[in-house]
Amino acid sequence: MKIQYFSKLVMLSALIIALIAPFTFMKPANIIIPEVAVQAVKTEKVIKVAPVAKVKTVERPLHNVKIPDFAAIRDVKTKKREFFQYIYPAIEQENKNLLQIRAEVAVMIEAIFLEENLLDEQQVLFNSLIKKYKVSDKYTPLQQLNELLLRVDVVPIELVLVQAANESAWGTSRFAKIGLNFFGMWCYKKGCGMVPGGRDTGAKHEVAAFRSLEHGVQRYLHNINTNNAYSVFRTIRGQLRAQEQPLSPQILATGLLRYSIRGTDYVLEITEMIRHNQVYFDELMVKPIAI
Repeated sequence: MKIQYFSKLVMLSALIIALIAPFTFMKPANIIIPEVAVQAVKTEKVIKVAPVAKVKTVERPLHNVKIPDFAAIRDVKTKKREFFQYIYPAIEQENKNLLQIRAEVAVMIEAIFLEENLLDEQQVLFNSLIKKYKVSDKYTPLQQLNELLLRVDVVPIELVLVQAANESAWGTSRFAKIGLNFFGMWCYKKGCGMVPGGRDTGAKHEVAAFRSLEHGVQRYLHNINTNNAYSVFRTIRGQLRAQEQPLSPQILATGLLRYSIRGTDYVLEITEMIRHNQVYFDELMVKPIAI
């Protein structure tokens, strides 16, 4: 308060001298205002604004499925075991479904090879599979069926499990929790899923969301079996089948170079994960499924 009073007194004195100077033939002197007074005036003009706290929004799941809180499991072995046990049944069931369809395709191949007509129900199935698995209509029926045999097939459970673990950070990623997407799959229709936080300007893709774990696994397997990016994978699998060799997950992983922009490094990481987690697969009694 004393500083403010002194500052006002000095300024008032300067004003009086300036007013009477013309009548007293006095030249107004340069008034030096003490620095402490100036600082006081400046200080009074500073207005501090409290920072606005950011409100953290909670993203609601796009499904009604209750999934384990994998992030809350501190013990690594327990987390891995529970994660694999959670994903495993859906993979096993869908692989069984694929083997059933594959068996029917094999029967149709035999009929065509013997120049027999397909039964009505076989023809209906054949037409639906051609469309679903994106087989070219430029092929002959026998060629189409042989192509279906390459596409309608299983993916080793070990490989699916480690890809799910890798892509979802062991079930803790936003996309796994919000959209039941454990495989990092994209979609391209607005509103089809979740917008990635780091999406480039102008990009329109989203990360797909699924209504159930089973739905997500089905889409993953269908993607592997139809996407042109994984034609090498299907070729390797077909060669193993032709040679009556087991569908080795490590060998088949080499056909997933295009699954990630990391390419070779991604494949090496996946194969290492398969080796490192074999003990958990043994606990699940995971074995290669064969016809």
